[in-house]
Amino acid sequence: MKIIGRKNEKEKLLRCLNSKNPEFVVVYGRRRVGKTYLIREFFNKQFSFYATGLTDEKTKGQLRAFNESLINYGNKQKELPKDWFEAFSRLRELLESPKVYREPINNKRVIFLDELPWMDTARSDFKSALDYFWNSWGSAQDDLVLIVCGSATSWIINNLLSGKKGFHNRVTKRIRLAPFTLKECEELFALNDIVMTRSQMIESYMVFGGIPYYLNLMDSRLSLAQNINELCFKEYGELHSEYYNLFRSLFVKPEKHMAILEELAKKKDGITRSELAKIKTIGGGSVLTKDLRELEECGFIRRFSNYTKEENDALYQLIDPFTLFAVNFIESKKCTSWNEYINSPGYNSWRGNSFEIVCLNHIDQIKASLGISGVETNVYSWRSSRSEKGAQIDLIIDRKDGVINLCEMKYTNEEYALDRDEYYKIQNRLATFQKETAVNKAIHVTLVSGNGFKRNKYSEIVQNTIVGEELFD
Repeated sequence: MKIIGRKNEKEKLLRCLNSKNPEFVVVYGRRRVGKTYLIREFFNKQFSFYATGLTDEKTKGQLRAFNESLINYGNKQKELPKDWFEAFSRLRELLESPKVYREPINNKRVIFLDELPWMDTARSDFKSALDYFWNSWGSAQDDLVLIVCGSATSWIINNLLSGKKGFHNRVTKRIRLAPFTLKECEELFALNDIVMTRSQMIESYMVFGGIPYYLNLMDSRLSLAQNINELCFKEYGELHSEYYNLFRSLFVKPEKHMAILEELAKKKDGITRSELAKIKTIGGGSVLTKDLRELEECGFIRRFSNYTKEENDALYQLIDPFTLFAVNFIESKKCTSWNEYINSPGYNSWRGNSFEIVCLNHIDQIKASLGISGVETNVYSWRSSRSEKGAQIDLIIDRKDGVINLCEMKYTNEEYALDRDEYYKIQNRLATFQKETAVNKAIHVTLVSGNGFKRNKYSEIVQNTIVGEELFD
């Protein structure tokens, strides 16, 4: 099967195969983003050992599944291991066998433990056994590549990536798998014989994000609106309950994570940490810090520094399209038929907000369109603390070449044309920003328009225009 995109991830995996040292690789990311698919296809489904954890199984069931994998790969012992120490001892024995499969190019032994967090059941010795397996043996094997993977991001972060002992400094490579870009979505649609205009692809991104699994569910015989209706609003549609399933798979106790996201869904301009901490269902302290970090690691939210404020006043914004869509429409039961809802005022308002999220997920493409891919930049948002109307700019690109791009993002059915009211709004935001920041760089107003831009007498305020087509580059 073809691996779409994932250039950097494939290069990391190739470096592991070429490495002269043992490699402990952690692959993580949200549910359905394609972690297992990437590893299986990159290695052509050929491993020295492969096992996967089982959802909602106790220790005995996990050991039974692990033991079946050991037997399938050639281990002669049939009886169930009494604990994880014995299970990993048998794995070591298997890997030391002269008959063990080795990767043909570099002669590596590659182990893939999928859905690793599910193996760590309550009161089991799994973490201690894995720790002992790696520290006492694996870390001394120069031809060993251990790849672990899992959707339960809180477990991965807390136990593998930020632990203070055991696995601390043992992980040699981390691969955070992000959703597809628009360009990669377009490749997947072509592979699945789904015919859409690029404008429709942008709108599909507003609903499904760049999650390969969601996009693979689409029926090529149906329109985009029909697919959304079938998948999300029919009682037995594959994505009708995905919102709850998604967060239950990622986090052990997802209630506060979901409360954060549902609050952010109400405030497209973003919320500071101190504002979130005041909300009863969220609370503050170290729990909020942990939850925000985990949501950011998964790509559900983005932490933006406010251009004119201290770091502690950074804004948190929801940047996952599917979460916004699910909260606004599926969970709220605001509509029961997408075909009937489209082109309503609420639909158009949602599209405007969602297109901004699409842009925030394609900042590299925006920079490329501006011809500044090689220029060092910082990305900010800005919210006025003095203006009565609370002037807000969602995307500021601060460049080291003496220019700041203030980005306005608009999505309309036809080419976007500035009118008198919008002209004065932009003029006011620009003047307020200049006054409050006292910045000494050239300021370029940059308009990102989903379906093109029509020039008129008000266009003089815009220095740069980017159209939806350019987000596919």
